[in-house]
Amino acid sequence: MDIVFINDLRVKTVIGIFDWERKIKQTLRIDLEMGGDIRAAAKSDAIDDAIDYKAVSDCLKRLAEESKAQLVETLAERMAETVLKEFKIPWLKLTMNKINAVSGVSGVGVIIERGKRS
Repeated sequence: MDIVFINDLRVKTVIGIFDWERKIKQTLRIDLEMGGDIRAAAKSDAIDDAIDYKAVSDCLKRLAEESKAQLVETLAERMAETVLKEFKIPWLKLTMNKINAVSGVSGVGVIIERGKRS
């Protein structure tokens, strides 16, 4: 399986369980690995045959902007489900880092893997 990746995508969203968190937007850092077969895109040299990482990035930004999730787990799952469905990705690994959430650490978050890896 080939991997197309997006690293260090920064999105702003309302996220968190505390009252003060519901009143502000916080920055999340997202890394995404998307599995697939890139041979058709390599042969045709056409974006229609590729995993369009700009379109995926725009989709993730839109989902973050629209989200009112309390948990990073919820938002990560929604993002994974959407990317798998809309971009017909067979497998992905999404890392969501809520930077500055806990004092003394560079970030906390989740890593989820969805789909079938072949």
